[in-house]
Amino acid sequence: MSDEREFDIVLYGATGFVGQLTAARLAAGNGGARIALAGRSMDRLEAVRDGIGESAQSWSLMRADAEEPPTLADVAARARVVATTVGPYVKSGMPLVASCAAAGTDYTDLCGEAIFVHRSAAQYHNLAAETGARIVHACGADSIPSDMNVFALHRQAQSDDVGTLTDTVQVARTFTLTMSGGSANTVVEVMRETSRNRELRRAVNDPYTSSTDRAAEPDLGRQPDMIFRRGGHIAPELDGIWAGAFVMAVGNTRIVRRSNALQDWAYGRTFRYSECMDMGSSPIAAVRAAAITGAMSAMTALGDRFLYRVPRELIDKFIPKSGSGPSAEERAEGSYHVETYTTTTGGARYRASMSQDGDPGYDSTSLLLAESTLALALDRDKLSDQRGVLTPAAAMGDALLARLPKAGVTMDLTKLA
Repeated sequence: MSDEREFDIVLYGATGFVGQLTAARLAAGNGGARIALAGRSMDRLEAVRDGIGESAQSWSLMRADAEEPPTLADVAARARVVATTVGPYVKSGMPLVASCAAAGTDYTDLCGEAIFVHRSAAQYHNLAAETGARIVHACGADSIPSDMNVFALHRQAQSDDVGTLTDTVQVARTFTLTMSGGSANTVVEVMRETSRNRELRRAVNDPYTSSTDRAAEPDLGRQPDMIFRRGGHIAPELDGIWAGAFVMAVGNTRIVRRSNALQDWAYGRTFRYSECMDMGSSPIAAVRAAAITGAMSAMTALGDRFLYRVPRELIDKFIPKSGSGPSAEERAEGSYHVETYTTTTGGARYRASMSQDGDPGYDSTSLLLAESTLALALDRDKLSDQRGVLTPAAAMGDALLARLPKAGVTMDLTKLA
């Protein structure tokens, strides 16, 4: 991709709730990057820029609308990297992917939608590889912590020469977040899309649906998304707790498995990956874990099959409106801490952890998207040589390992007994 672009970064969707937070993060750590804000309303874009302060006053503004593809093509042609917060991606995200793939422009988003990643890879991976574009999905709390923890484990096992990864499990020890209108609408749109299409439902339920080569994936038996187990069955360090279904596992697990495939199965041919949530160690923890896992499994199964039958007007009465979000005080009460345990083929055991203060869906996610976008724009000597529809680890794993701790993300890796 040519460096002779007008802007290093264009943030599309800058007037949305997460878009505004991401714009502020870009201003705080841009390292001299040439930045522009894009969206449907020039007046609202100007208000966002003014609200950021002095550091953003030189930023340009661009009108862009998903329903007007030529405006997206213009954004892609003028940028080195385009970051987008405009969702639900399954409903409105593909035109921008198409524009960036055609223009050879790098791209980041906050997508946690397995359907969208599946379609994006099927339609645009080859084109992006030809033009030199890196289309990088899932650069927020979906799925940077999952993807980067496993990448860090892989790098450590590689350095220690102890073989490849085998059974690997992420445990969300704490994960407190609030649901915005945009997030709620994304869940609804994804389920409605899946419920209309049996073949799509079958594809998304495949644990390797995002693989670069489904036929080349190993047969490791069932890898369910909603798991319920004793902590001691995951790792001795977790003995005493119970673990249940984790709400973000469906999207995260497929991103991590795609990272393995994109890197020619460098994590290992016997690499199994799953995610769960720490439900505590109290006398009722087992009951709570089982109940939540059962409820989430049932809701997902029913929603994926029948939600299209429910009138959208009725659904809208029970979910927040798009564009709404929690207050700064509410966001400050959120945080996450995830731990990923693995055993290598050589018998070594490791734990990688990642944590941030602030609501994972907003404060943490906006920082992760901003740092991922800055990595693509400014840390080009640390990026992989791969092009196409990628994952954070496959595109910029080493760059993010260096960049995220400097931005305030706590990361740790420990070799276990």
